[in-house]
Amino acid sequence: MFISISTTGTAERPASDLGFLLHKHPDKVQRFSTSHGEAHVFYPETGTESCTAAMLLDIDPIALVRKGRGKGRGGSPDFALAQYVNDRPYAASSLLAVALRTVFRTAMKGVCEQRPGLAEQPRPFRIALPAVPANGAGEEGGPAMVRRLFEPLGWQVEATAIPLDETFPEWGNSRYARVELSAEIRLADALQQLYVLLPVLDGAKHYWVAPDEVDKLLAAGEGWLGTHPELALITRRYLARRWSLTRTALERLELARLAEADDREAEEVDNAVDDTLEPNDTTEPNGATEPDGTPESNSGPGQRPDPTVAQESKPVSLGVLRREAILAALAEVGAVRVLDLGCGQGELVEALLKDIRVTEVLGVDVSSRALTAAARKLRLDRMSERQAARVRLVQGALTYTDDRLKGYDAAVLSEVIEHLDLPRLPALEYVVFGSARPGAVVVTTPNVEYNVRWETLPAGHVRHSDHRFEWTRAEFLAWAERIAADYGYSVTVRPVGPLDEQVGAPTQLALFRRTSEAGSEAGSTAAATATATTVTTEGSAAR
Repeated sequence: MFISISTTGTAERPASDLGFLLHKHPDKVQRFSTSHGEAHVFYPETGTESCTAAMLLDIDPIALVRKGRGKGRGGSPDFALAQYVNDRPYAASSLLAVALRTVFRTAMKGVCEQRPGLAEQPRPFRIALPAVPANGAGEEGGPAMVRRLFEPLGWQVEATAIPLDETFPEWGNSRYARVELSAEIRLADALQQLYVLLPVLDGAKHYWVAPDEVDKLLAAGEGWLGTHPELALITRRYLARRWSLTRTALERLELARLAEADDREAEEVDNAVDDTLEPNDTTEPNGATEPDGTPESNSGPGQRPDPTVAQESKPVSLGVLRREAILAALAEVGAVRVLDLGCGQGELVEALLKDIRVTEVLGVDVSSRALTAAARKLRLDRMSERQAARVRLVQGALTYTDDRLKGYDAAVLSEVIEHLDLPRLPALEYVVFGSARPGAVVVTTPNVEYNVRWETLPAGHVRHSDHRFEWTRAEFLAWAERIAADYGYSVTVRPVGPLDEQVGAPTQLALFRRTSEAGSEAGSTAAATATATTVTTEGSAAR
């Protein structure tokens, strides 16, 4: 198989710099051993204005069979001589991708010690591949597949289908294409993209795909794979359609994208499983508590409770009260298809599935660890087919629009908004209220005024280390009014949990109901849509 890399230049920036970039001398023919043959590197043309480097990969199909690499995963056709008579010596595939990494390893890293800075400069490159297998069904394969993969990366693609036999045109075209790629690009980026996309086009690999292939994919795809429109197809085919590896790669890419957007480490984003309880979350905060947060009893340490003395019933936790309030709000609006946005480990999803009126639940969370824990909690692998059809758990970020969130009766944001930095909150507002636009939205968040009732919470501290803010009742009501006005919803604000005459309840809940099919643009004044907005409060949640 064969590949050529050409570039042009000027006297100030000679094309012959390609030799420095590839770390291969233009005046020499060099030979490199690979695990499946020999690679020969030479320069058909070297000059100031134009330069071409070529690599001829000489594959021994018999040696491949003897080493157990001939057929690969999903590779050769199924007939007796397929191990010996196949396209592996000729068509660009994973064999060529591995050879590129072996021979041009330093160039792929973007390193040029002899000419510092040269590797960081984009140059006009033209890459020619005489025979590229482009597997795909119907019009999705062949040249169309090549364009789908390379054009989004800025390449100008010339792809021509190769006929089965030029003397018999009625036989039609083969699955191979003659490909030329042109772009102004860094050489390292071009080589990394070829390393990933050549096996994707072929749809097979000549070696067993192990878990470390995920690391190789993410390393080679850094800076471009996460935003490619064919991300799912590339990941699936590069990893030989191994679903477990594909899911792992997609989750890591999503976390990396979110971490970059928030200027945080990926480990910080994937932190949902480590969330701790709010202070004294299992007790009424204004009740007497032991240092460990448990209610006082009428018996001493190591003693059994006195049966003659009435025992106080264990108080209901705030988490349970919050879920009950959310379920009541959803029942109030008659929601049967529900989004749990920021579903964590699935407590609310589990409660929703117990309600036979609920026909579908979509749990969304940015944390893959949380979703894994939720799947275990719900025992998804043991559910009946009918029950499993009611629930889906997907990874996603609530600050990016997502078509999967559209068309639901209601969405729940339970203790979610306070985990976002305030500058990022408008993005979530638009995603939920402007893009997804469910019929109703339930939002719960802590009431910061109530924090003085938490005996174990130091003054001035928020309830959880990851909380970016906590609002007073007045602040939450003002936010709810603005959202309702901007997006065409009415809103009712109510307290959740034990009500304190001075500081209100520990949690505040807003129930939004859509009143118009399309709200005004985010950021418009509340007066612009005041006629379509109704705001009320219940209890003493907003004194």
